[in-house]
Amino acid sequence: MRGDRRAKKLIVTADDFGMSIPVNEGIEASHRDGILSATSLMTGGEAFADAVERAKRLPKLGVGLHIHLVDSRPVLPPEKIPLLVGPDGSFSNNPERFGFNLFFSSEMRKQAEAEIAAQFERFAATGLVMDHVNGHHHFHMHPVVTDAIAKYAPRYGSPPVRFPVEPFGPSWRAGADKPVQRFFNWTFYAALTRRMRRKITAAGLALNDQVFGVSDTGAMTERRILSYLDHLPDGVTELYAHPAMRKEGQPQTYGSAEEYHGLVSPVVRAKVAALGLQPLTFKAAFAA
Repeated sequence: MRGDRRAKKLIVTADDFGMSIPVNEGIEASHRDGILSATSLMTGGEAFADAVERAKRLPKLGVGLHIHLVDSRPVLPPEKIPLLVGPDGSFSNNPERFGFNLFFSSEMRKQAEAEIAAQFERFAATGLVMDHVNGHHHFHMHPVVTDAIAKYAPRYGSPPVRFPVEPFGPSWRAGADKPVQRFFNWTFYAALTRRMRRKITAAGLALNDQVFGVSDTGAMTERRILSYLDHLPDGVTELYAHPAMRKEGQPQTYGSAEEYHGLVSPVVRAKVAALGLQPLTFKAAFAA
């Protein structure tokens, strides 16, 4: 199940909903006042309850599950998943090392599946409709996480899954910079997602055709977004960002006020309208 390659469809997503209040504020404002159409919820985030409350006030915002096994805290009690957490009860902030260990440890795999199942269950308990599934730091590409998604997502309405490959050609034409990084990201993610694509499609779950934001994480500014809109390929494209609100006099600790301004920019909104696009949720993009 892939997007209709004969038509351009745009999904605009913000990751890390529930991570903190500034992130939640940025996401809500980006949807109310800008082009944001979807967001991905961290069920173990410190501001999870606040995010759910906001989501229930925003019925047109597609809310998906942002599976997190790194750089965050778990849903399950740490004592139930001791191999996944450190002494402070948090997940590792080293995705590469954690992913390597997870692949080779059968006990870690069992604990990871239990945590992922708990994250699905906690999302379902909110009463929100699961619009899509993806992974924090794109960790859903890991075989263990992919297999868990293929197992559990059909039980929760078969939501679409993020295909995190940013095509080199459109990315380079839009950005006109960082050619080595853009080429590396394209080839690296394409290689890592081959098995994921087979497994996810075999489970009857849809995938978007491409994504933009991988090579410009933290820099999806007004100028970048406009450039990507000018080079939007056919099919279902997800453009994702990490908006956050910054209070006067406070440092920017996570997320980007500049990305928030890009998502609510009147120039960006006018560009989307001029292209005849309506930012969609994942489920809406695959409804036709």
